[in-house]
Amino acid sequence: MEMNKRPAEFNSPEGIAWVVSRVMTVAAALVLIIAIMNSFVVIAPGNTGVLFNIWTGSLRTVGQGMAFRLPWITQVQSYPTALRTYTMVKRSGEGSNSGDDSIDLPTREGQHIRQDISVTYNTSEEKAAQVFKEFRGADIEDIEATFIRRTIITAAQNAAGQTSLSDLISSQRAILQDGIQSVLAAELGKRGFQLDKVNLGASHLPEAIEAQMQQKMAAQQQAQQADYELQKQSTLAKAAVAQAEGEAQSTLVKAKAQAEGNRLLEQSLTANLVQYKAIEKWNGAMPQVTGGATPFIDMRVKKTAE
Repeated sequence: MEMNKRPAEFNSPEGIAWVVSRVMTVAAALVLIIAIMNSFVVIAPGNTGVLFNIWTGSLRTVGQGMAFRLPWITQVQSYPTALRTYTMVKRSGEGSNSGDDSIDLPTREGQHIRQDISVTYNTSEEKAAQVFKEFRGADIEDIEATFIRRTIITAAQNAAGQTSLSDLISSQRAILQDGIQSVLAAELGKRGFQLDKVNLGASHLPEAIEAQMQQKMAAQQQAQQADYELQKQSTLAKAAVAQAEGEAQSTLVKAKAQAEGNRLLEQSLTANLVQYKAIEKWNGAMPQVTGGATPFIDMRVKKTAE
């Protein structure tokens, strides 16, 4: 009990011993608190944690949530299992890096353009330890700034170098995108990453090439317009011919019908029929003036056979 009492003089041997014991007690308590606090680490959602024991060199992966580790012995690193996108674009503030970060792409003709591109990727819980070993425990931002960035640029430039400028900025760019994706998937897969998709954004042409392309597009539009007008005139001409042929055919059919009607009418017109029709329309009055015999009245009496 006497040892726990505060000594009257701190500069006495008993006082110094008392101070040292108190300092050591406080230090031990602080170390214990820090150790307890560092014994747990939180793996953020959408990530896999890799726990590396610096004494044994063993690796262990854990999913999202709280994970236990040995303080000052276990190193922890997280890698994304949720999809993550690395973007390289011309417009400042929209990409992973500030400023113009679009890729310089050569074409088959030796010309160069700037190209926006984005790459979506992730890793799996099974391959997170491989990523840790491949990159010596580096965090994902450092890996993106070095390996992933260089790999994207190399794959894109190699594929573009085999593509013509007109194909690169036309609908054929889908072929370029597929080529980049195929190469990039293989290269990222070697290091434990999984490629989800490559997206080619806007293409930015030098002013001289842009002017040439505008002139070419204008010429193509004029040619298309001329071809349209030619086809239109041809269609109208064919329609006019068809109409004329139809009208001629119709006239011919009418003429044939009229001729046939006349023929039939001519065959049916006999003297008796004409006489009958005339009498049928006669009102019984004799003409006041006549220059000869009474018209349409045949006064002859046919002889009947004996």
